Amino acid sequence: MASRLDRIAQQRRQKLERIRSRGIEPYPYVYHRSHTTKQALALLNKQEAKSQAKARVVSLAGRITANRPMGKISFLDLRDGAGKIQLCFYQNRLSEETLALFQDLDIGDIIGASGKLFRTKSGEPTLEVESLALLAKSLQPLPEKWHGLADVDKRYRQRYLDLIANTEAMGTFRVRSQVIAAIRQFLNQRGFIEVETPVLQASAGGALANPFTTHHQALDQDFYLRIALELHLKRLLVGGFDKVYEIGRIFRNEGVSTQHHPEFTMLESYEAYVNYQDVMTMLEEMVSEVCQQVMGTTKVRFGGDTVNLKAPWKRLTLRDAVKKHSGIDFVTYPTADGLRDRMRSLKIEVDPKKNWAKLVDELIKSFVKPKLIQPTIIFDYPVSMSPLAKTKRDEERVAERFQAIAGGLEIANAYTELNDPIEQRKRFEEQLKERQGADEERWTIDEDYLLALEYGMPPAGGLGVGIDRLVMLLTNQAAIREVILFPQLREKE
Repeated sequence: MASRLDRIAQQRRQKLERIRSRGIEPYPYVYHRSHTTKQALALLNKQEAKSQAKARVVSLAGRITANRPMGKISFLDLRDGAGKIQLCFYQNRLSEETLALFQDLDIGDIIGASGKLFRTKSGEPTLEVESLALLAKSLQPLPEKWHGLADVDKRYRQRYLDLIANTEAMGTFRVRSQVIAAIRQFLNQRGFIEVETPVLQASAGGALANPFTTHHQALDQDFYLRIALELHLKRLLVGGFDKVYEIGRIFRNEGVSTQHHPEFTMLESYEAYVNYQDVMTMLEEMVSEVCQQVMGTTKVRFGGDTVNLKAPWKRLTLRDAVKKHSGIDFVTYPTADGLRDRMRSLKIEVDPKKNWAKLVDELIKSFVKPKLIQPTIIFDYPVSMSPLAKTKRDEERVAERFQAIAGGLEIANAYTELNDPIEQRKRFEEQLKERQGADEERWTIDEDYLLALEYGMPPAGGLGVGIDRLVMLLTNQAAIREVILFPQLREKE
């Protein structure tokens, strides 16, 4: 027996055939609208301000999201990318052809309508429809509660329904677009140039992560989808560019969580002749300015907290942060076994396969990040956790590296870049030796990058910003899938 939704779909197909039988093309090539709904509202306000101004005919286009019949008068809600407006149909004023088309309309159809703007007695901005055009017949009914689609899995799998049904979702992705545009503006104004680097790479480098692999048939060669933008961007410093950046997709074949997704968007920037202290200042200014420009304030709600992103931010060494929030001074436990025993004494679950650097990282994830709600820069990381960062002067086990955390989210990672080719090769070889046989991460040595360093790379500061997490913070979203238009999901059987 056919379901209710199947019956509705069948009825819509029958309407489609009726419309076609009257010689109307239900999927025309073009419709020239004169205004968006937002522009129409502004025009109406202008007409009302000039009480003698004659109402003009405007043409609008969008999707029907509600139908309120009232005898011989019907009201439809029309929504486009800019907003919503009410349409008024006086059935006794419509031509026979227009009336027949109107009676075959459904919620979800995309239409064009022309007429004059007025305001109803209740104050509702309205277009009195004089002519009507069908632009796309919707054969599937919208979700029952189109104004609040709540099925999370359906929202992610059919994002187009989420955008139709939830104005909040549309707003989130508008903010995302504005954030990226504002970041570009910030960097461009400071003399950075935007570049593009390969997605398919012969070596998986620039981060400690497990890559996706693919095979290039024409070259008969395996490639990795990039796990970072870093190594190619620093090649450009070698080539003579002083300030470069890229906003691009990154791919890591790892676990999924509320903060992790197998493909995500990163900003990476590199500037010659600066160090991580300079990058700290630039990051604070950039996030503060972007937030002010996009959100209209530097204060945003995240979870149950108000986060103030105005520069400058609090700064704390990693050693002090871990000691403060976990009670463990990791510097006094220089071996993995010693640190592991200390963590177990505090009833902390510890993976016996994790090395010293990963144990410190576990302390950061478990104790430090969740406590840092206001933006905080945690700096000076162990060298063993930072193979691409320069060693701090007079502290051979410490690297000039920082991470920025706000709302408990890591939003940025940065270094004073290591530019000594001999030391960089030594670090890579140590990483390779450490990870031989490991399943969870692969580490490959990028020989061409090392060769590039031998030609000389200027001292530089590098920055990586997680665009998805920054948007999560600004839009008060607890899950990364809420800010990615088409997140990866397990296929349904």
